[in-house]
Amino acid sequence: MNELDRISFGTDGWRDYREEFTRPRVEAVGDAFARYLFEADHGDDPIAVGYDARHGADELADILAERAIRAGFDVWRSQRDCPTPALAAAIESHDLAGGFMVTASHNPPSYHGIKLIPAGGAPALPTVTDQIEASLGEEPVADRPPGRLEKFDFVGFHIETVLDRIDPDLDGLRVAYDAMHGSGRGVTDVVLEEAGAEVERLRCTHEPDFGGTPPEPTAENLTSLIEQVAEGAVDFGIANDGDADRVAIVTDQGYVDPNLLFAVLYEHLLEGDTGPAVRTVSTTYLIDRIAEAHGESVYETPVGFKWVAEAIAEHDALIGGEDSNGLTIRGHVREKDGVLVGTLAADVHAVRSFDTRIEALFERYGQIAHMTENVDCPEQLKSAVLDAVAADPPAEFGELPVAEISAVDGRKFLLEDGSWVLVRPSGTEEKLRVYAESSDPERALVIATEAKMFLAELVEAV
Repeated sequence: MNELDRISFGTDGWRDYREEFTRPRVEAVGDAFARYLFEADHGDDPIAVGYDARHGADELADILAERAIRAGFDVWRSQRDCPTPALAAAIESHDLAGGFMVTASHNPPSYHGIKLIPAGGAPALPTVTDQIEASLGEEPVADRPPGRLEKFDFVGFHIETVLDRIDPDLDGLRVAYDAMHGSGRGVTDVVLEEAGAEVERLRCTHEPDFGGTPPEPTAENLTSLIEQVAEGAVDFGIANDGDADRVAIVTDQGYVDPNLLFAVLYEHLLEGDTGPAVRTVSTTYLIDRIAEAHGESVYETPVGFKWVAEAIAEHDALIGGEDSNGLTIRGHVREKDGVLVGTLAADVHAVRSFDTRIEALFERYGQIAHMTENVDCPEQLKSAVLDAVAADPPAEFGELPVAEISAVDGRKFLLEDGSWVLVRPSGTEEKLRVYAESSDPERALVIATEAKMFLAELVEAV
């Protein structure tokens, strides 16, 4: 096996265990992407290089910067670890050639990752990453004098960008912010303070192992934040993942389902604007109900923000997002941005509480319950399991007949009563994902549980 065969770009970049990010592999990625940008007529534009807060990310960023400089590009290297959306926003605003972002996002500290961001700031599509993978190991760009290295304050630029885009007014609002020791520290908390909020900081120190907790803003990983809000010490809670492209919201009722965050923000934006929404195949149909009530459309994409970003541009969407706390809005960079969305959520809450808004959504559009489950599955078995699902699909879930099957991403089973269940492979972990939604929480649980058992049996059988 060729050493470079280990490099594979999935849902959101190349992620793998830290030890797999050897110098030869990282250099090969740097050379291939630099060559791609040169051949795409961006040879005279600088390349941005950023990195997250995990151990060794800055060293990988230096390797990528060296390869870009060797290929004749000027490099803007981040002064410190920074959010992925900060790098993306600068690429868009300054017309840069593109950028390397060294991050494994919410994955545990034993992982590393590299995201490739082409010109324009949106995530790289497979048309780009497939070309990069195919050209790994080829000769780097030649016959160009080396470029120059410049340190750039992507963090300061992003703070200004977010404040300019939404102009929040948070005077008097008490917010607890949990950076999970990631790259949102000194960014989201500063934006909130600049907007007038009183900020209580949690895990806002730099710890490369994230304090022993994966920097994933799930309810299980945010117990201290949830307790602070529940006890009334603050009015609102916000957390970011490791590279601050995702956000979680906490109210005195607890952790806010990411689907409901999406729905509340879409309804809010429609109060003063018009436009469709873009959502992934795994995201709630509550978005569709809101859009229909306002005479708008919804566009469904496969999982992965690269597809959301593409559809946002195609349909001039007002908002686009996923059920995993990743969102962006019109007029901002087409990359999920946990700094902007967290600030926007606080601004919305300051006017009318999130809990009140969620109650109003259910009253107007009906209750909805969304479930997510995981099934362990080795990478080499994923295709075989999904092939088995396609070859012999279930006829029912929870005693509800399957009315329609969609193959947008994995297999989505639409049931007769409007409930649905989706099974698909994770693009970042050795897992299969199960998503289920119903107007009845108990039914959603039954459907999700049946689907999980069904997949687990297939994994054992293939």
